[in-house]
Amino acid sequence: MSNPLLDALTRAVDAAPDDVTLRLHLAELLMTDGQQDAAVSHCAVALQHDPSNAEARVLMSRAMGVPSAQPAPAEGDVPTHTGKGFDWGQAESDISDVAPEPMFVDEGAASDPSASAWDVESSTVTLADVGGMTQVKERLNAAFLAPMRNPELRKLYGKSLRGGMLLYGPPGCGKTFIGRAVAGEMGAHFVNVGLADVLDMYVGTSERNIQDVFRLARDNAPCVLFLDEVDALGQKRSMTRNSGMRTAVNQLLTELDGAVTSNEGVFVIAATNQPWDVDPAMRRPGRLDRTLLVLPPDAEARESIFRHHLRHRPVEGIDLRRLARATEGYSGADIAHVCETASEHALLDGVRTGKARMIGMGDLEAALQEVRPSTGPWFDSARNVVQFANEDGTYNELREWMRKHRKL
Repeated sequence: MSNPLLDALTRAVDAAPDDVTLRLHLAELLMTDGQQDAAVSHCAVALQHDPSNAEARVLMSRAMGVPSAQPAPAEGDVPTHTGKGFDWGQAESDISDVAPEPMFVDEGAASDPSASAWDVESSTVTLADVGGMTQVKERLNAAFLAPMRNPELRKLYGKSLRGGMLLYGPPGCGKTFIGRAVAGEMGAHFVNVGLADVLDMYVGTSERNIQDVFRLARDNAPCVLFLDEVDALGQKRSMTRNSGMRTAVNQLLTELDGAVTSNEGVFVIAATNQPWDVDPAMRRPGRLDRTLLVLPPDAEARESIFRHHLRHRPVEGIDLRRLARATEGYSGADIAHVCETASEHALLDGVRTGKARMIGMGDLEAALQEVRPSTGPWFDSARNVVQFANEDGTYNELREWMRKHRKL
């Protein structure tokens, strides 16, 4: 015999399918009437509309026969089967025809609860792999590597096993590569964090991401934490109109201080193309208190970069010294592009003639006519800074280099 009340409520739910409260009321009455399967279907639909609804989860567990002693899951929890309680994985299977998308069990998270959004790498690159840049290597040795290699002297002079350095210069000049080389020299882990890995549109998420990445670095100490595009992540708060961005900068400053948890064994290397846009508080002593200018590679470095990018290609008659002289002002990325373009020249010639040939100087010289240095716009921006915004002498080294190379 049909139940008039259930019939009326069913018609009401059909007329208002998005009314979760009404649907759950119907599910509870169906359970009372012994129609468990129908109740499960309604609970599943309710959870499709409101996945975090605690009442729907409780009703679902009751309808599917969870023992009464089983505690109800808290709102926001993702229960998993422990072998003693309710099997949420089986629940997904039972209602798959009603709710095909998983609502209770996140399989990826359950399979690897320690998974992180950032990779912890073991760098095999060392400073020996960095061509030229003698001054950069000397500064890195003084700031990071010498204290690490001499623990007795470090203890004698009270040098802490932590630190921060800001690398700045034109794009494509090897700042990330240098960060990996420092990690390789130290035998430390390397965590590379970009802007897109941290910033989020939702309030509070960026701050939590920053906190998580520093926690990951501390858990894997000794570790080099490389913060790329730090001018966007640590932008001057006076230039930031978005309150969310200001709080993200505040969180980054707090983590750099190690105010809550010690940063011992965590070496923070930040990189930027726009150091003048970085919040001054980021460069306070104890944070990114050392600055290192990474300029376009010198002749020795350019020769090494050409050698590196041509070593696995079929080449003949290559004059590396001549190429190095012809690429004054080119960044490392520019030189890589030159080698790639030269390879394309030889490849296309082989396609036209039907016969493969070696890459020669003619191909590289033709590539140099196509690929121009990309560092010019950066020096145009830097020129105004070193001339009119260098009262404290922060950019004296850059100013001297630009004068020497007639860019000022």
